[in-house]
Amino acid sequence: MKRDTVITCLEPSRRAQTMTTVLDGRYQQLETYSEGEDEARDGNGEETPQESGVMIHVVPEGGKARWNHIEDLDSFFTRMYHYHQKHGFACMILQETLELGQFIFVVTFSTFLFHCVDYSILFRDNITNNTSHKTSINDAIHSPSECAASMGLITWLCILVAVIFWMLRAVKVLYHLTQFWDIKQFFNTALKIEDRELDNLTWHEVQRRVRDVQIDQQMCIHKRELSELDIYHRILRFKNYMVAMINKSLLPVRLNFPIIGEVIFMTRGLKYNMELLLFWGPWSPFENNWHLKEDYKKLNKRQELARTLSKHILWVSVVNFILCPLVFLWQILYSFFNYGEIIKREPGTLGSRTWSLYGRLYLRHFNELDHELNARLNRAYRPASRYMSIFTSPVMTVIAKNVAFVAGSILAVLLILTIYDEDVLTVEHVLTTMTMLGAIVAGARAFIPDENLVWCPEQLLTAVLAHTHYRPDSWRGHAHTMSTRAQVAQLFQYRAVHLLEELLSPLFTPFILCFQMRPRALDIVDFYRNFTIEVTGVGDVCSFAQMDVRKHGNPMWQTAPQTPGIEERNIGFDNKYGDHLNKIHVPMSNQYTQAEDGKTELSLIHFTLTNPEWRPPSHAETFVTGLRERAKKDASDIPNDINPLYSSLNSLSSLGAGYNNLVSSIIHGTLLNQCQNTVSGVNASFMTQPGMSSAFGGAEDSLHDPRSDAASPAVCGGLNRAEGPLHNDRGLLHSLHQGLSNQSLGASVFGSGRDLSSEVTVPVELTAADMSLSTLYLHELHHRQIKRRGYQEMATRSIWQRSPVQELATLSEVRQERAPLLRHVDSSVRNSGQDS
Repeated sequence: MKRDTVITCLEPSRRAQTMTTVLDGRYQQLETYSEGEDEARDGNGEETPQESGVMIHVVPEGGKARWNHIEDLDSFFTRMYHYHQKHGFACMILQETLELGQFIFVVTFSTFLFHCVDYSILFRDNITNNTSHKTSINDAIHSPSECAASMGLITWLCILVAVIFWMLRAVKVLYHLTQFWDIKQFFNTALKIEDRELDNLTWHEVQRRVRDVQIDQQMCIHKRELSELDIYHRILRFKNYMVAMINKSLLPVRLNFPIIGEVIFMTRGLKYNMELLLFWGPWSPFENNWHLKEDYKKLNKRQELARTLSKHILWVSVVNFILCPLVFLWQILYSFFNYGEIIKREPGTLGSRTWSLYGRLYLRHFNELDHELNARLNRAYRPASRYMSIFTSPVMTVIAKNVAFVAGSILAVLLILTIYDEDVLTVEHVLTTMTMLGAIVAGARAFIPDENLVWCPEQLLTAVLAHTHYRPDSWRGHAHTMSTRAQVAQLFQYRAVHLLEELLSPLFTPFILCFQMRPRALDIVDFYRNFTIEVTGVGDVCSFAQMDVRKHGNPMWQTAPQTPGIEERNIGFDNKYGDHLNKIHVPMSNQYTQAEDGKTELSLIHFTLTNPEWRPPSHAETFVTGLRERAKKDASDIPNDINPLYSSLNSLSSLGAGYNNLVSSIIHGTLLNQCQNTVSGVNASFMTQPGMSSAFGGAEDSLHDPRSDAASPAVCGGLNRAEGPLHNDRGLLHSLHQGLSNQSLGASVFGSGRDLSSEVTVPVELTAADMSLSTLYLHELHHRQIKRRGYQEMATRSIWQRSPVQELATLSEVRQERAPLLRHVDSSVRNSGQDS
């Protein structure tokens, strides 16, 4: 290991001098002294240490040895990620400290309102001895002794529980203080990053420096080098399991109500209890953060483990039932204090929409960090809101217009009277009436559609897909139906519905745990055994997170050209579908191991775009390369509606002017390369949108020229929230550009060297645009695969429907342990092996 070495010179002719340097402090074998070698080495006549009188003191460098062999790298990397995303030490500690103060305020203020205010005097039900004609605040507030005397046993129990909970939170904050101080030292010392620089560094850059520190200090002693996937695995180990369980419909998130029907119910409280049972609780299947208990890997232990897990779920549900009144009271108070002022200021807030917790899990890629997911969903918010707004009820519209007219008329009269004489406000209940009328008008207007609304559901839902990346096949061509709208509403719900679910969560959570999750204990045990693999230097991870398209991929989402000379890439593939049977390979997998809705393939593409320096295994590289080669081939064909690439580009161009400029450059390059002035079948919007003259070569230059970072308005400030690196040359857009610029006519178009950010009217992030195009293109290929195989009827089935499993009889190795996971009717194709 390396040491700080202090060298002190003791020559009599000069003052003592001290030099500090970094030398290799490891023990080394002394070489045999040779006078000839010594003269050759010291040809310049330098003095030896014995002659110069230098004493060498070796001092251990504690700063570097401090991060050697970190035992719990999962927690360390997770804290490091949060430290980067939450703007450093000061912001994080201040946030946690103020949350402690906020808890004290909620408890104290609630107690004050219940026991220290005399509402009879406040509302003038009782007359006080005050000679003034006005009632003061002191008249309506009890003395401290009266407040304490009015508190009953239930109140003191609630305060006791609150005090205990606050003390535990305070201890946790102090523990976090020491942890994040260590992370601060790691950033400042090892990574050479000051807190003020965090907002100007992408996570990709921080991750690159962490990998360099690993080589130097060996934080993980099992591997010399850590890959990007290793770091993601450690940060997202449990989240990848959760995403996989949601993808395979293992967790009980669907409830059937007598009148309402099936409802997806997932709240923060329910999610917390599930994670407590499945991941980090004292009785969870994990021995520690990185290792699954060995018994869960043994087939003969499955029944015993299922009974134990079922018992733990029962006890947790009982505890939730006992604490239900306290948690429910806290939810009401916190929601009132949190949303009360917002609702008063903007009554329409409850009519806005937000991504549900289930939607965030369903739409999340494997190995996708929080800031990457948030960036995608934020971009999808506007088209999703517009899509949901086009569905209106004529009956509700008529009622809302009349309610708004009546309430607005009364409110207008009261406002005019108030302007004429302000004493009108002193009349009893006038101010309350005006407030209620304003809320009614705002609520009624939420049901009145915009008169300038354009009906284009298919285009809007495609725009949502470009950012969210996932949708069932049943949505395609049925965006105008109420069933599709209802399914989208499960992912993108009203904020009022979200608030109501959180309020009711303490009441429903014990029921869901006891009667919905307990019966699936055996399925959960089987899931852990079948989908857990051990990765060197990482530990036990969910096998879906490996993004192995051979094991967890779906044949209907894959098309890859044959790579000659690499035999291992062809293992497990056959040639059962596609236009060119001798060039396309389909991975051999079954329904049980396949991820639903193309999640494995889309997650792999997303990870390669956000981490372009990652070196994927050969099968992953084959899939990604095959997709790019297929896109290059389609780009060279004549543009028409049948071409999947140009259909995807047409959809991408509708996302905005910035995206349209990217599409325009590709279309122009293709047309010039084909030496055609006009081509039938090209969408006219490519030629009529503004910014058509921009050159795609500017994007290429901006990908490689670091000077363009500061000039690009798309990346100015907030780089800690950017997806992937600022410069990426491994995406589909880059591949298309390379394919066109290699041709003479295309080079004249793409070789202008102008910056993309100076050409587009609306700045776009190239990584996000690249992923949007890849998503649309892969969905287009998948849809054509389904049509070519004649499974239109199967494709119309929704992921929200459930039916008995027909394949269990043919899967002898599956038996009953895998039955629950087969109940998820994917929008992709089933029974392909039987029908073929």
